[in-house]
Amino acid sequence: METLIELGYFGLFIGSFLASTIIPMSADVLLIGIQILGGNAWICLLIATLGNWLGGLTSYGIGWMGKWEWIEKWFKVNKEKLQQQKKHIDRYGMWLAFFTWLPLIGDLFALALGFYRVKPFTTAIYMLLGRFTRFLVWTLLYIKYAEQFIKLIS
Repeated sequence: METLIELGYFGLFIGSFLASTIIPMSADVLLIGIQILGGNAWICLLIATLGNWLGGLTSYGIGWMGKWEWIEKWFKVNKEKLQQQKKHIDRYGMWLAFFTWLPLIGDLFALALGFYRVKPFTTAIYMLLGRFTRFLVWTLLYIKYAEQFIKLIS
């Protein structure tokens, strides 16, 4: 991750993108790291949001390409169970899209939303809002406590 921080804004974009896929890493740490190194907080917010959102849309797209037959064959889940889960996805889909930023389960939410073909435009908007909110909170915390962050790592 040190290399990503050295790449500045581009590293923040790549890291944020990768963190929103199944690769276990924290875009939050990169966001704060770039800010500590002197990056503009608002530019960092926009770049992290954009990268993380596009990564989430990639997971959604991978889910969209999935086929019911594959799930039945590889995961031994029958079609009735999948249809039952679809009812839950249809009911809570937009909230799931908002929370796709959550570690571990967020990736599963994005894949499921794509697999069940929940409205792409609406899903994308809710994913964007959720991820923006997450990074906005971190950015505001950094701005408020910047001196303490810097002392903590010094």
